Amino acid sequence: MIYSISLQAAGLIAGLLLALLSLCAVLLPARNFLPQFPRSRVAGALLLTIDVIWSLWLLATMEMGEFSSFRRPLLVILPIGFFLVLRFVDEFLAVRALGILFLLAAEPLLNAAFLRPETSRLLVTVLAYLMIVAGLIWVTMPYLLRDQIQWSVKSDARWRLLSGFGFVFGALIVVCAFVVY
Repeated sequence: MIYSISLQAAGLIAGLLLALLSLCAVLLPARNFLPQFPRSRVAGALLLTIDVIWSLWLLATMEMGEFSSFRRPLLVILPIGFFLVLRFVDEFLAVRALGILFLLAAEPLLNAAFLRPETSRLLVTVLAYLMIVAGLIWVTMPYLLRDQIQWSVKSDARWRLLSGFGFVFGALIVVCAFVVY
């Protein structure tokens, strides 16, 4: 087990992040700067830095079994790959890095909900699988996030509906974390 986080802690963290981001999307003029996110070099570098730090920590601490001989070469290759990606990948770096972050963040959520008897654990599980699907799509086809953002911000009602749904889903996870888990 890589992560030893309880379902309550995972639900609180994930639910609060989702609810706060959705609330910010409703209240702040995110519709103005969000369309520039997919091609943002600064956001891409920041998210990729978070990804590589998380990946290095995982690689250094996880049990690799028969593949443990690969640990040291991978610990050397990962930072080299990080700098090469920063240098040569210009197209949709922020989207790809966000997709990788979603893939990394889904595992602790699934791990926390694993073999738990509460039916409400499925809220965390559904969030994790949505993150996995989105992460896979955004890493392999990053232009789709640009299209999804354009579709989302096209009308004010659509933007508020999507943000409201995210807030309600996040708040529901937080309530379950306090009451059920």
